[in-house]
Amino acid sequence: MTAILTPLVDRYASWLTRPAASAADTSDEDPAEVRAMPVILRIERDPQPDRTALLEAAAAAALAVCLAPEAEGEWHPELRAWVNGRIRKVSRRARGAHWAAVHDLPGVTVEVDGAEARALVPMRVSQTPKEVSRLQISGSELPASAPGPVPAGAPVLWLNPDVPMTAGKAAAQVGHATMLLAALMHASGQHDALENWAALDHRTAVRTPTPAAWAAAHPGADPEAAWRDHGVVAVRDAGFTEVAPGTVTVLARWP
Repeated sequence: MTAILTPLVDRYASWLTRPAASAADTSDEDPAEVRAMPVILRIERDPQPDRTALLEAAAAAALAVCLAPEAEGEWHPELRAWVNGRIRKVSRRARGAHWAAVHDLPGVTVEVDGAEARALVPMRVSQTPKEVSRLQISGSELPASAPGPVPAGAPVLWLNPDVPMTAGKAAAQVGHATMLLAALMHASGQHDALENWAALDHRTAVRTPTPAAWAAAHPGADPEAAWRDHGVVAVRDAGFTEVAPGTVTVLARWP
């Protein structure tokens, strides 16, 4: 596994326990240097993709960009600059010719059960190419789906049952979750497990737990113990869109 994700390990516990208001504080950033990873969701008019499958594709695609061979080569400078700051992701929807056009930009496309998502190499937001900037951010909602059994060996990404999110918002959050999960697994020496996950093309199972199950798994004020003892990683959102600052949006649990 590339070391590109190491900075996430160093920041994880402190980020999860810092005051909620500070999560959205961007006073230390130069606006010209703000970077984001575009996550493009293929949402055709007919047929529309299954919501769960689309989120699982997005989760795998975001991690695949970070672990691709190019991450240690031509993509490394942009990935390194992005991971060293806030790991923003911006989900957009595309169809038809616009979906085809984003394949001219560096990134990785993942397909799960007919649903497709493409994560692009992070870039300065101020330099977003027209193939991406012309795509809509809003309108990514899809009907809830009824997923089947969890694939053997796949980690489960639990969406917060008390926080409604559009498919676009949820896609960004599950992408954060796979990155954090892979980073912490690598740091804790779980190399065989990472290889097994890679053999599954980093497949996940995105599910919504009961409120009681969510509360029981939530790491609370001790994220290090939650990871060490239960294999649970939490994604805490800065609150720029849809949710309040400091909201835990996803819990990733290694099987």
